[in-house]
Amino acid sequence: MDIILWRHAEAEDFAPSDLARALTKRGERQAARMALWIVPRLGKPSRPASDWCVIASPAVRAQQTAAALGMPVDTVASIAPDAPADAILRAANWPHGERNIIVVGHQPTLGMAAARLVNGVDGYFMVKKGAIWWLRISPLKGETQAVLVAMMTPDMADA
Repeated sequence: MDIILWRHAEAEDFAPSDLARALTKRGERQAARMALWIVPRLGKPSRPASDWCVIASPAVRAQQTAAALGMPVDTVASIAPDAPADAILRAANWPHGERNIIVVGHQPTLGMAAARLVNGVDGYFMVKKGAIWWLRISPLKGETQAVLVAMMTPDMADA
């Protein structure tokens, strides 16, 4: 099972509520660039694109970021801003899910989930706006651990 943790792209600072904050024009470009990088890599013979599902926070900025993929998106209220890292892992059914998953959410939750997946303990990684952390289950000596496959930012995707 693969999991991609994708932080929403740049969003406006102010809106009637935190959930209503939309992407800026720059954020729209970031989401589009990342989607152009992600989508071609989903459909490998060993992992067809149809083996992927996308879940996103109900926040407008996360929904807009996820929409850039052009794939169906399931909204999961439990991964809204300020959710605990466990909410991400439960929503993704990690590590027992049958499908690979893209989770579009927020900091600091994504950084805490990435740290737990990579290190196996609570911690924190900074995930830049619009960036992804792509992890894969790798059995090691009878234990399940996540291995970092890729970390990509919108600026790197242009290179």
